[in-house]
Amino acid sequence: MIDNKLQLLNEKNAAAEAGGGAERIERQHAEGKMTARERVEFLLDDGTFEEFDKLKTHRCSDFGMDALQYPGDGFITGHGLIDGRDVFVFAQDFTVFGGSLSETNAQKVCKIMDLAMKVGAPVIGLNDSGGARIQEGVASLGGYADIFLRNTLASGVVPQISAIMGPCAGGAVYSPAITDFTIMVKSSSYMFITGPEVIRTVTHQEVTKEQLGGAMTHNATSGVAHFATENDEECLRLIRELLSFIPSNNMDDPPRIACSDPVDRADEALNSIVPAESNQPYDIRKIIGAVVDDGYFFEIQEHFARNIVIGFARLDGRPVGIVANQPAYLAGVLDIDASVKGARFVRFCDCFNIPIITFEDVPGFLPGVNQEYGGIIRHGAKLLYAYAEATVPKITVVTRKAYGGAYCVMGSKHIRTDVNFAYPTAEIAVMGAEGAVGILYRRDLSGALDQASVRRARIDEYRDKFASPYVAAERGYIDEVIEPRLTRPKLIRALRLLENKRETNPPRKHGNIPL
Repeated sequence: MIDNKLQLLNEKNAAAEAGGGAERIERQHAEGKMTARERVEFLLDDGTFEEFDKLKTHRCSDFGMDALQYPGDGFITGHGLIDGRDVFVFAQDFTVFGGSLSETNAQKVCKIMDLAMKVGAPVIGLNDSGGARIQEGVASLGGYADIFLRNTLASGVVPQISAIMGPCAGGAVYSPAITDFTIMVKSSSYMFITGPEVIRTVTHQEVTKEQLGGAMTHNATSGVAHFATENDEECLRLIRELLSFIPSNNMDDPPRIACSDPVDRADEALNSIVPAESNQPYDIRKIIGAVVDDGYFFEIQEHFARNIVIGFARLDGRPVGIVANQPAYLAGVLDIDASVKGARFVRFCDCFNIPIITFEDVPGFLPGVNQEYGGIIRHGAKLLYAYAEATVPKITVVTRKAYGGAYCVMGSKHIRTDVNFAYPTAEIAVMGAEGAVGILYRRDLSGALDQASVRRARIDEYRDKFASPYVAAERGYIDEVIEPRLTRPKLIRALRLLENKRETNPPRKHGNIPL
């Protein structure tokens, strides 16, 4: 009797693992894509995947669906380990009904998300779906809404990562949009609310799927995605790397690793990276690389809003979030996209107890009609709000310019930043010396015989009296003016000091960030 039962179990498991059949699996492979089950096995530590609801099937009887039953109903859900840490995962199987979402497989996703919040483990979604299952009508739409609710409730409680490894269109895009990080695969993935056909009909615009919602469109133009990978394997490896920097939940500390890079390492190159002339560009990533452990910086959204740089690194083996103005692109100015990009990352770090290191070299907010009409005031306030609200350890290094309102926003002492350093090259003022002199000494300049020499003298005078980092240090707005080569040991000592920091915001349901 038991042999018969075991045989039946094996048959059902084999049916579930067969997906949509050999022909559809071959088609998936021919498109350069792994199957859902292959993706899960590749992502997780070997032999650790435990599947839930493997035999669950849909309950739709319309349009002949009752005769089309696949165990698992096109979604693979369960839990496993990544580098020995628990994670929950769901993967849409495009070989079964095009990976379409049904009432049944939505319940499978909701089950693991509810459990992930209970036990405090990350949720990873591997998306490859044609969208809602049309045959089920509102039941499939309701399934999406059930998932959206869990995405929202889990936000800030457990990390959520979405990999777009095929189509993701219509209402399906809103689940990845709520999650913390979105990774897309070049040439095989796309995201959009309405496809090219609808756009052609409604607006008469001609656009391809790739142009409308491809990986580079969302990485470089819209900012919807955070990473673009070449293939499925690179995407899954990147998820593992990303998880190595972040904790399993909002009550844990980020995972630390042993550090072989000397904590007191000074780098003489740092003394010459920032140009003497304030209008000369340089790559802020050179400073970041010279400071962090082993020079390794895991950049996020590198193709979007390149005037600000964000990402993870380690100092003394401890993960930190890096936010830095990029003088090599638009002089590091803050605009709408840079403000939103920075704010979202700062809030993620604050959610998950990751210290924030800010490298500041910002001439201000980008002026212009388009920026004002686009709401730069509101969007810039998001970055200000994020920094001010954050209670994790915050350390700022002013490398050069810190002008106007942008000085206040980028982790200034006034919005509860714990330790503020400045290089001797720092200029902290309401505006640049050239602009200030043109306003303050207009009459002197207009009456001078040698306007150029008078202007130079006034500029030097303004920098010494008003823009010097020592003026800010005299007021306590800068804790220490440091030699650039000592940046790494100074940051590590400050992080050690702040390791047991305790700070809270006033009791409230939640704040009202200027969305």
